[in-house]
Amino acid sequence: MKAKDFEQQFDEGVDITAALDLSKATRTMQAQKRVNVDFPAWMIESLDREAVRLGVTRQSIIKVWLAERLEKSA
Repeated sequence: MKAKDFEQQFDEGVDITAALDLSKATRTMQAQKRVNVDFPAWMIESLDREAVRLGVTRQSIIKVWLAERLEKSA
């Protein structure tokens, strides 16, 4: 299938997944890298309270808040 036809079908809402080789798919800029960060106890307690309130993990809160801040300052 030519790129033009592929794009047209995609734009029309046609399911184009059969034309993709998903075994080679990657998520760009999504590679994970582990870091260690020390936080004061009060900060961990506040993060945990907010995580419980939102029904997510502490790690999720930290990732989302950091991503929001980085997008804002970019």
